[in-house]
Amino acid sequence: MRFSNGPGPAGLILTAALVLLAPPAGAQSSPAQDYPSRPVTLVVPYPAGGGLDALARVLGQKLADRLGKPVVVENRTGAGTVIGAASVAKAAPDGYTIMLGTSTPFAITATLNKSLPYDPAKDFAPIALVSNAPFLLLVHPSQPVHSVADLVALAKSKPGQLSYGSAGPGSPQNLSFELLKTLTGINVVHVPYRGDGPALTDLVAGHIPTMFGEPTPILPLLKDGKVRALGVSSASRLPIAPDVPTLAEAGVPGFDLTSWQMIVAPAGTPKEIVDRLHDEVKAVLALPEIKAEFARTARITVDYPPVDELQRFMRSEIVRLGKVVEHAGIARSQ
Repeated sequence: MRFSNGPGPAGLILTAALVLLAPPAGAQSSPAQDYPSRPVTLVVPYPAGGGLDALARVLGQKLADRLGKPVVVENRTGAGTVIGAASVAKAAPDGYTIMLGTSTPFAITATLNKSLPYDPAKDFAPIALVSNAPFLLLVHPSQPVHSVADLVALAKSKPGQLSYGSAGPGSPQNLSFELLKTLTGINVVHVPYRGDGPALTDLVAGHIPTMFGEPTPILPLLKDGKVRALGVSSASRLPIAPDVPTLAEAGVPGFDLTSWQMIVAPAGTPKEIVDRLHDEVKAVLALPEIKAEFARTARITVDYPPVDELQRFMRSEIVRLGKVVEHAGIARSQ
């Protein structure tokens, strides 16, 4: 059988069909249809070795399996998470640069630093709320301290002479200790680090006497007796450390502070890509091995809000945590 391209009826029908099937002149496929066509960078605004870095690497591998392309974790540290967050806020909104951050860059810094190079409420497209993280109040074993009451008594006997480390100015660990100072009336000097890992290293070495830290890298140190845990910052005890009381139980009523973790993209990222990543992260978090990892590292599972609720959540947290910053007296005027 031979098709005719001539002016006869068969030729006219074939020509019309080809015209209808052909894409319009200059038409291009949607970026979301081809996404991802190359590796995705997952920025972490903290150094390697900390709790958030460990979470990013676990989630990144599982996300890569679902996307079919590598997810490369990149630690961009400095300025209390501002450097990493600003780089993502200014990145191309194409879904190839995303960030796993905490409540620090997405909420706390809005009050802590009045001259941020980005606006947390406007410059990010939230993708997924991942988890909550409690903190353990730690001391070096050389300290004559075995309870929160002991630490408060020691600090009051040496006002301004003890120091505490944190993951940086405005980090949840920093806010946790400032809240402890406010509620107990102690005077302890803040020593900021570029992340949880470096602060913990100095605590183990005995260079600082105390700090709040994420449980993930701390649990092996607790078992080896290299650090001592006095309390946990959350409202409930941790299943993996049931003998460690909450701060409220340990004599600091009303103490309840955890950090939340969220994945975001630059504002302006196509909705189709944001929705795709939202769905893929949801699937990753439902994996049995991820649930087991959360249980092992004391992360608290959260409800999985839809994308359209995350922006409202972030704005409300800017207000709520801003009050903690202001009450602690650590907000900067510029």
